[in-house]
Parts: sequence; C-alpha cells; structure tokens
Amino acid sequence: MTDQVRTYDASGYGYVVSQEQRNKVLRNTYWLLALSLLPTVLGAWVGVSTGITASLTGGLGLIVFLGGAFGFMFAIEKTKNSAAGVPVLLAFTFFMGLMLSRMLAMVLGFKNGSELIMTAFGGTAGVFLAMASLATVIKRDLSSMGKWLFVGAIVLMVGGIINVFVGSTAGMMALSFAAIGIFSAFMLYDLKRIMDGGETNYISATLALYLDMFNVFQSLLALLGIMGGERD
Repeated sequence: MTDQVRTYDASGYGYVVSQEQRNKVLRNTYWLLALSLLPTVLGAWVGVSTGITASLTGGLGLIVFLGGAFGFMFAIEKTKNSAAGVPVLLAFTFFMGLMLSRMLAMVLGFKNGSELIMTAFGGTAGVFLAMASLATVIKRDLSSMGKWLFVGAIVLMVGGIINVFVGSTAGMMALSFAAIGIFSAFMLYDLKRIMDGGETNYISATLALYLDMFNVFQSLLALLGIMGGERD
C-alpha cells in the first residue's frame, strides 16, 4: 500500500501527497540546492575579484541587499510554477554570492582567511547533514515551530539593521550565535516539511533551504573572522 500524508492548502481543504511525490520533491530539491551553489560561488568570485561591492557599506549596502533579496524572492514566488522559476532562483543565488563577497574579501585579508572560509563551509555542511538526519528520525509534527522561528528571524533582521549603524563587534557576535541556532532549527523545520509533504514545490523548498544554509554559513564566517582571524 502506498504511504500517503494529508496536507492542507490555504483554503483548509486536505489533499493527499504520496510517498513517491514526497521523494521526488526532496530529490529535486537536493539537486537544485547543489546546483544553486555554483552561481553563488561565481557571484562571490566576481565580487571579490572586481571589488564591485566594496563601496556598499552602511545604509547603502543594506538598501541594495534588502531591495535585491526581497525583489528576487518575490519574483521566485511568482515564477515557481513556470519554466522561468529555476533561472530566476539561480540569478538570486548569484546575487547572494555577490553580496557575500564583501565579507569574503575581509576574511581573505587574514593570513588564515582561506582556512576560515573552508571551516565555515564545512561547518555549514555538517549542520545540514545533522538536520537532515534528524528530520528523517523525528516522527512528531514540527509545524508549530514555524511561527516562533519566523518571529526569531524578524528579531534577528531588526537587530542586524540596528547593528549596521551601531557597528558593535559584540553585537555582531551575539547576532551570529543567535542566527546559527535559529537557521539551523529552520533547516530542520524546512526539511521536515518537505519530507512530510507539506511543501510540494521544489523551487520553494530549495529557496527555503538555501536561505537557511546561507545564513548559517555567513554567521559562522563572521564568528570565525572575529574570533580566529590572524593578522599578518
């Protein structure tokens, strides 16, 4: 007998998602997530090589980042059921790599900068594997976590905006620690939703997991740079 799960759309009417469908969404999500790393690396390389984002400091950088990120996410939501969905998502990941390049350039200024970047990448991969493993063994419904994680993400964003203007190193460390915890939990939540059939669009699923991983990586890199960066 086919294993099925009942999920609900916005109108409250239930529909059945087969195990085969869930596996297909999960498989396509993993493939697209892996593919999305290539434009991210390319965007980061372009940004570091050209220094195009070096001038995006303070409020200007914040406006460009938030405007671009939310603009792309709106476009992804509008195109996720069409042939344009994947190219728009990949363009978004290129943009995110470009925005990350300023931090990467700062870390590469340390004597051990390359090691710090690889450590942050390895740590992010480790968190993802741990959350993916947890998601496969946890049987309880985690949907109630969503609203609390969303509130946590909003608080983080507000704190991050304030710290852009305050420029506190202690504040950056506190926000980074909190972001690692919140987005690791988000990763578990998003993976469990996909596995349980709560998310049936692999482009939306990829976007959610990509943002989780991006925030964990960025926060780990910030902490490593603050705590372990070696000057020449």
